[in-house]
Amino acid sequence: MSRERPNPLQWLWYAYGGRLPARCREWVLHDITCRTWALRHVARALVQVSPGLLLLLLPGPLWISAMSLLGGVIMAVWYSVSAMVETCEHRLAKHGYPVGTGKAKRAEANAELLAAQEARYAALYRNNQPEQQ
Repeated sequence: MSRERPNPLQWLWYAYGGRLPARCREWVLHDITCRTWALRHVARALVQVSPGLLLLLLPGPLWISAMSLLGGVIMAVWYSVSAMVETCEHRLAKHGYPVGTGKAKRAEANAELLAAQEARYAALYRNNQPEQQ
């Protein structure tokens, strides 16, 4: 299967939680498992809260509207990031992949890096020297 990207309207639908056509299925897997998957998730979250910019049009002091908007965006991104892995797995399940596919593919892609980090940690903190009395 080829990895066909969604058009801008389809991507907007996808950012709000919609399901893309079957031809974009491979792109969804790439979107959830690529090196920048966390940044992509945050970008989708920011798009979801972007209608809040209309708050700036309310009458009254601009600084109050701006601070309210900033507080809302911070809370929205905070909650979105706290459920990032589960949300991405749900997106993959919605597109026909078994639950756990995203986590497994990311672990597979980072296996060498994780092995090097574990070896470095073991060398620094897990040395098997006998205790001295």
